[in-house]
Amino acid sequence: MGAEDPRLNSAHQIDFRLQRMIKSWKSSDPAPLHVKPIPIQVIRRVATLSQLSSANDSLYQATTDMIILAFFFLLRPGEYTNNDNTPFCLKDVQLFIGPRCLNLQTSSAAELAQARFGSLTFTDQKNGVRGEVIGQASTGDSFVCPVKSLVRRILYLRSHNAPPTTPLSRVFNTPARVTPSVLTATLRDCVQYLGPDLGFLPSEVSARSLRAAGATALLLARVDTDVIRLIGRWRSDEMLRYLHVQAYPLMRNYSRLMLDAGDYTLIPNQLVPQR
Repeated sequence: MGAEDPRLNSAHQIDFRLQRMIKSWKSSDPAPLHVKPIPIQVIRRVATLSQLSSANDSLYQATTDMIILAFFFLLRPGEYTNNDNTPFCLKDVQLFIGPRCLNLQTSSAAELAQARFGSLTFTDQKNGVRGEVIGQASTGDSFVCPVKSLVRRILYLRSHNAPPTTPLSRVFNTPARVTPSVLTATLRDCVQYLGPDLGFLPSEVSARSLRAAGATALLLARVDTDVIRLIGRWRSDEMLRYLHVQAYPLMRNYSRLMLDAGDYTLIPNQLVPQR
């Protein structure tokens, strides 16, 4: 009608108060998650390549361990990669043999290898509650195990006299770092190798897939969703965006159950004619 746009200030820009409100809305309503969860066979492929790689390929070995930790601890990329964030550090790790907590600086390699439980403590991670501890037990697998991954990282960092504030993903004697892009490339290579039987394309995978993968694996194991939310530190039903109904084992029996349970009648109200 010829009137001035009420959203604009004297410089004909969106008023800063509206800008802040819109930004706040975007933060509280994130975009839908488009990445696919990573099934365990992809992680096993990464682990196999790590075991076959040269002992000097410290970047790939660190990448493998961080992929395993991200899967089992349901971590966000900023919590375990060197990408200008505050990832978990050596000082945030605890290892246990039964109830006994090991001294990570003085325990022998053989003693650390006997650990059957490991934990990470949130200290400076921006997405966690400070002081909160999350833990995982040994899987019994010879390589794909969160406790064994923690032991490998501790021994590697100790061999380089790393201080307690060193990120777990730190790699020495190379400018390369374990970043989300490195993780994404590693995962996509393995998805490409395993082929389309996985049900998704390499382009649908990224470092964020690991958090979704851990949550989906717990769901398929019939773990209560409230427990999954606690493990993943979700404070709302946002967790449900990570649980993929596209997983075949989850959905394969539902149509039969729906067919069997779909034959029912309702309790009539007063308006329904009675015979």
